Amino acid sequence: MKQKYAVVILFVLIVASGLTSFGSYRATEKVISEDMSHALSKALAEQQSDVISTDTIRTFNSYLKLEQLRGNAVLAVTTRQEGLRCEAKCSAATIFSLSDQRPASVLWTIAIFWGVYCFWSYRKQMSLVAFGGLAYSETEGRFYNAMGKQVKLTPMQQQLMEMFFRSESHQLTKTEICDALWPKKDDANDTLYTLIRRLKPIIEEHSDLKIESDRGRAYKLEVK
Repeated sequence: MKQKYAVVILFVLIVASGLTSFGSYRATEKVISEDMSHALSKALAEQQSDVISTDTIRTFNSYLKLEQLRGNAVLAVTTRQEGLRCEAKCSAATIFSLSDQRPASVLWTIAIFWGVYCFWSYRKQMSLVAFGGLAYSETEGRFYNAMGKQVKLTPMQQQLMEMFFRSESHQLTKTEICDALWPKKDDANDTLYTLIRRLKPIIEEHSDLKIESDRGRAYKLEVK
């Protein structure tokens, strides 16, 4: 998946999580507000007074339908144009704790995991060196074809391909290869020839590359 699509999905998950959380909060806020208004109305009607007392608070709490709200809602007197008025209030933290945040939590969890995946994917792409339909992951030390499938190589083939990819010209002399792969061997020309012969079909099968010999003195990795 392209990085930009992964980021879009992450953004959608974050927005969906936020909207779901906010929607649940507002729905709970409405239910709590209605419950507090009803309880306050009943309490004031019972005592036939706007004066807040211990009995008012006790009566108010007894009329609350939401058991979790009892003891968390408060009564206050506010100044309005029409005079003093008793109101029931509840903190945002209480409303949030009473709201159903499970759907939002699931979405947030998915968003976090997807964010980790995006970061891992980005790091992986940044570490890839691509050439001719073949990609080398420096962090993993593996080669992949254009379809993302790992190209299986022997340890010697792997070392040689890494040398080709690290070379700016993708060209290596016989001496460079032999000194790196068989430093203790006096004459490794035949061994090198066998290695190249077996590596060629693998590279041509999984990419648009080929290994060409440069006058018998060097080998070059180039696009077909």
